[in-house]
Amino acid sequence: MSRPAQGAAPVVKVIATNRKASHEFHIHERLEAGLVLVGSEVKSLRDGKAVIADGWAAIEKGEGWLYGVQINEYPWANRWNHDVKRKRKLLLSRTELGKLGTRTRERGFTLIPLSLYWKGPHVKVELGLCTHKKLHDKREAKRAADDQREIDRAIKRGR
Repeated sequence: MSRPAQGAAPVVKVIATNRKASHEFHIHERLEAGLVLVGSEVKSLRDGKAVIADGWAAIEKGEGWLYGVQINEYPWANRWNHDVKRKRKLLLSRTELGKLGTRTRERGFTLIPLSLYWKGPHVKVELGLCTHKKLHDKREAKRAADDQREIDRAIKRGR
């Protein structure tokens, strides 16, 4: 197995993405956090068995927790398997925890997992500090995407 050269950026391999997050939420800020996992969860993630679409994060008593993320059982772990939807501890610095704690206590802000990925030998989660979109915002975003698609088609035909 080859390793990246000294000083080179670690290899990033995406495990799961939350594709509906950008449709449902305004993403104001993005940040990266580590996860505390058990052995069978790591093995299952190596197989790419994770669903983060229903997940969210919270700051409780000065610690970050990830809820609702489903990491399927590893079939060969037998009785040492993990609970599929257990809460998982986030590895964040004290300053990040303090900042996110105050922001999530504000009205309307939520922490949503945007993607789950390997960064070198470690599992990382990309969190987004988000607010919910209203129905008219979703319609406006869809209309803008449709308009941009039409413009791209017209430019392509014009060539």
